[in-house]
Amino acid sequence: MTMALLGAAFSALPATAQLPQDDSLRIISIQEFQVVSTRVSQKTPMAYSQLNRETIQQNNQGRDLPFLLASTPSVTLTTDAGNGVGYTSFRVRGTDPSRINITANGIPLNDGESSLVYFTNMGDFASSVQSIQIQRGVGTSTNGAGAFGATVNMLTEPITAHLSLDFSAGSYGTHKETLRFGTGLINGHFGLQGRLSNIGSDGYIDRASSTLNSYFLQAGWFGRNNTIKLITFNGTERTYMAWNYTSKYEQSLYGRSYNSCGLYHDAAGNMCFYENQYDNYRQQHYQLHWNQYLGDWNTHMALHYTLDGYDYDQMKTGKKLREWLLTDDAAMRGDLVQRKAGAKDFYGLVASANYDNHDNLTVNLGGGANHFHATRYGQVLWVGTPYYKEAPTVALPLPGLMPNHPYYNNVADKTDINVYAKANWEFLPGLSAFGDVQYRYVRHQMSGPTGDWGDGGQIRIDLDKQFNFVNPKFGLNYQLDEAQRLYASYAVAHREPTRDHYEEHYGEQVRPERMGDLELGYKYQHPRWMAGINLYHMHYKDQFVLTGELDEEGVAVTKNIDKSYRMGIELEAAWQILDCLRWDGNATLSRNRAQDMKVTLDDYTTVVNIGETPLSFSPEVIVNNQLTYTQKAFRCTLMGQYVGEQYLTNYGVKTMTCWSDWSQTDDVKTTETLMLKAHFVANMDLSYTLNLSRIGLKQAVVGVTLYNLLNAKYDNNGWAAPQFRQDAQGRVYAVNTWGLRDSEAVGFAPSAPFNFLTHFSLNF
Repeated sequence: MTMALLGAAFSALPATAQLPQDDSLRIISIQEFQVVSTRVSQKTPMAYSQLNRETIQQNNQGRDLPFLLASTPSVTLTTDAGNGVGYTSFRVRGTDPSRINITANGIPLNDGESSLVYFTNMGDFASSVQSIQIQRGVGTSTNGAGAFGATVNMLTEPITAHLSLDFSAGSYGTHKETLRFGTGLINGHFGLQGRLSNIGSDGYIDRASSTLNSYFLQAGWFGRNNTIKLITFNGTERTYMAWNYTSKYEQSLYGRSYNSCGLYHDAAGNMCFYENQYDNYRQQHYQLHWNQYLGDWNTHMALHYTLDGYDYDQMKTGKKLREWLLTDDAAMRGDLVQRKAGAKDFYGLVASANYDNHDNLTVNLGGGANHFHATRYGQVLWVGTPYYKEAPTVALPLPGLMPNHPYYNNVADKTDINVYAKANWEFLPGLSAFGDVQYRYVRHQMSGPTGDWGDGGQIRIDLDKQFNFVNPKFGLNYQLDEAQRLYASYAVAHREPTRDHYEEHYGEQVRPERMGDLELGYKYQHPRWMAGINLYHMHYKDQFVLTGELDEEGVAVTKNIDKSYRMGIELEAAWQILDCLRWDGNATLSRNRAQDMKVTLDDYTTVVNIGETPLSFSPEVIVNNQLTYTQKAFRCTLMGQYVGEQYLTNYGVKTMTCWSDWSQTDDVKTTETLMLKAHFVANMDLSYTLNLSRIGLKQAVVGVTLYNLLNAKYDNNGWAAPQFRQDAQGRVYAVNTWGLRDSEAVGFAPSAPFNFLTHFSLNF
C-alpha cells in the first residue's frame, strides 16, 4: 500500500499539466535533434543496426552494455570475469575497441590517449539509454576518434513521467538494483529525470569481483521550438584484476577459473594472492545541450566535461629492482607492490546545423573542438627482501627505500578539432546521392618518464605530433519501391597512433593508419518478413592490428602492418511466423588477411616473409539466431550465437611445440593450441508482465535469464606471445621455451558455464 501511495503521489506531480499529445511528441523529437547530424537513416548508403528502447530494456538484466550488442551483425564479445560483469568489451568485424568511435548524445566517450571506452566506469548506463545505433565500417562523420570498424552512437532517453525499480540477482553473487524516475513536463516547460544504480558480482573467474555504483541525472527546459538540457552521470568501480588470463597448463593444475593476478609465495613457499589487487576508477560526465528548431533547420550545440581519477595496486614478483629506480644493480631482484595512478580532464564543444526540406534534401554541417589532459604517476608501496637470481638464498639490504617511492611521472595533452559537411539529395525519384567530407586536426603531446623499461634504461617519451586528416565519403541509395532498397558507398578514414603505440613500440616508426571502405547492400522489407545483404571490403595501409600480446595493464597490444584487408558478407533476416512467434537472424562470412606478413625468429635477427596470413581475433563465421514467442503477458526468447575459430596471432599458426619439463627432449614434447576454438552458446529469457492498475500501479515484470544453456566450455578472449623457428623445409612454426607446456606463452579467458539471473521490475 505504501508503494501504491508513492506511485499515486508521483503521478500527481504538476507534470499532469502537460502539453497536448502532439506537442509532447514534438518536444521528445526536439530532444533527439542532438544526434541527427551523426546518425544515418534509411536513405544513407551504409550498413547499420539500431536498438530501440524496448529491445534495450528487455535485455538489460545486469550484464555490461556491450552484451546488448551481441545479436547485431559482426560483433564478438569479451569478458575478463567470465560472466559479463566488470571488464567487458566488443569487437566489430574483427576490429579492436580502440578503433571504434563511441559517443553519447554526440559527445565523444573514447579516452583521449588509449582511445578505449571502459564500460565498467559507466555501470548500468544502458538503463538511461533511449537508442543505440551501430554503424559498421567507416560510418558517417562524427565527433571524436576516427572509426575503423564501427561507430556506436548512444542517445539518452528523453524526460518523461515515470517511476520504476529494477532488481536482478543470480549466479556468482551477481546483483543489480536500479531506481529510475522522471517528472515529465512540469507546467509544460521543465522536467527532471534520474537514475541510481548498484551492480555487484563475484565473477566466474577466481576473485574477479566487481562493485559498480552510478547515477544519471538530467534537467531540461522546453520551449515550443527549443530545449536546454543539463546531463550529468557518474560511475565508480572497484574491480579485482583478472586480465592475466590463464594457460591450459595452469587450468589443468588449478581449475578452469584460475586467476594468477596478485600471485606471490610466502616465506614457506605457499601460494598466496595479494588482497588489494584492485582497479579503482571514478568518472564524472557533464553535458550541456542546446537544441533549436527553426522550421526546416534545427541546430544543436553542446559543452562537455569529463573528469577521471584512478589508481590500482599490483603485486610484482621476481622483478629487476632497477626498473623501479630502487637500485643501480642490474642483477638485483625482489618482490614489490606498485601503485599506478592518475587523473584526466576532457572538455570541449560540439555543434551542428541540420537542414531538411522534408522532400528531397537533407544537409548536416557540424564539428567539434576537444582537449584532453592527463597526468600519470607510479609509486612503489612495498618491497620484499632483495636477492640475486643466481643465489636466491642470499638476502641483501636495500638502503634508502622510502614509503611511496616514486618511479615515474608524466603528462599528456591532446587537441582534437574536426569539421564536417554532409548531404543527402534525392535527385531522381527513389535515387539519392550521399556526400560527406570531414577534416580532422589532431595534436598529441607527451613528456616525462614512463613506467616501461627498455635496453637503454627507463623509457622517457617527449613528443609533439600533429596530424591533418581529410575523410571523404560518398554513395548512392536507390529505393526501387516501398519494399526494396539498393545502396553502394565508398569511404576513407584515417587514425592517429595512441599513447600505447608510442610506449609499446618505443624507438620504432609508428605511423597513422588509413582505410578505404567499400559497401554494397540490398534490403527487402515486407510487413511480415525482412531480408538484407551487405558486402564490404575494407582495405588498409598501416593498419593497427592486434598482435596477440597484452601489456602489463592488460591492454591488448596493436602494431602497424603495411598492407591488410577485411572483406565479407553480412546477411540479415526476420520473419513474423505467427502473430505470437517471430524469428530474427543474421550471419557474417568474412576473410581477414595480412599481406606480406613478416615474422622474426627466436634468434631475434632472422626475418622471414610468410606471405598472406589470417588476422588475429577475426572469426570468419558469426551466426546469430533469435526466436521470440509472446502470448498475452508471457514472453519467451531463445537466443543462439555461433562464433568461428579465431587466431591469437597474425602468423597463421594454430599450434605451438612445447615441452612438459625443462629437459626439452622429444619424449616430453607436447602440442598446444594458439587458437580460440569455435563455439556455440545459447541463452533463454522468460518473463511475465503483471497488470497492477487495480492497486494504483502500472505493471510489474518478473522473469529469469538462463545463460549458456548447453554448458559450453569456451574461451571468449586470449593472448599469445610464442617464439618462432624455421624447419629444414623453410616452414615457420611456433615454440614455447618460456615455461612448461603453454605457460608464459599463451593465456585464455574462459566464459562461465550455465548460469542465470532472475529479474524483477516494478513500474509506477
